[in-house]
Amino acid sequence: MRIYCEKDYDAMSRRAACVIAAQVVSKPDCVLGLATGSSPVGTYKQLIQWHKQGDLSFREVRSVNLDEYYGLAPDHDQSYRYFMQANLFDHVDIVPENTNVPDGLAKDPAAECARYEQVAADLGYADLQLLGMGRNGHIGFNEPCAEFPLATHLVDLTESTIEANARFFASADDVPRQALTMGIGTIMKARKILVVVSGADKADAVLKAFAGPITPEVPASILQLHPDVTLVGDESALSKLTGAKG
Repeated sequence: MRIYCEKDYDAMSRRAACVIAAQVVSKPDCVLGLATGSSPVGTYKQLIQWHKQGDLSFREVRSVNLDEYYGLAPDHDQSYRYFMQANLFDHVDIVPENTNVPDGLAKDPAAECARYEQVAADLGYADLQLLGMGRNGHIGFNEPCAEFPLATHLVDLTESTIEANARFFASADDVPRQALTMGIGTIMKARKILVVVSGADKADAVLKAFAGPITPEVPASILQLHPDVTLVGDESALSKLTGAKG
């Protein structure tokens, strides 16, 4: 595992963007696994800047997103399809047909999960999977549970995740209670994984995920078994991880 401890969120974002840009430059038709939430926003802004400067093209890139709220339409301003359009896709030259996000309005969630799992498989899974991490150690929407879920599935969100995401909605009551998410098995099939974390509120989760036992109670801990993981965080998020500084 490679660990980069950066001074602040902006430096973290730039470092993470460098990792993604290197992947795109080395393999223009790569498959990028993409994430949402506040952690990767700065990374996407940096990628957009490089694209507008003419330094980076997404013309041949295919993308597959981790998850989507169940029950939200693609044009809902808190859906993850909307997030990706607003924070990346609408500002770069990626081909719309080459972007994939689960259908939050699917009438049959089990069928949609099976379809989306096949989409990931048909793409050959991600060359590089970008991940954020929740305060409870979740990745994607894989919440702490008794076992690691393997494939794309419908998940009931924990109260801590609902509370963490409530800041994006008018109230906690408006946060969807379920989501469609790639499973741990799907995520682990990526050839490279890039994790971005920032803020002191993530420090305990980082410690448990990368220096604690591998357990489904801390979903991100499974990443200790992946052969190619890069962790990029700011000093606050990595403050409890021995050897992260320097």
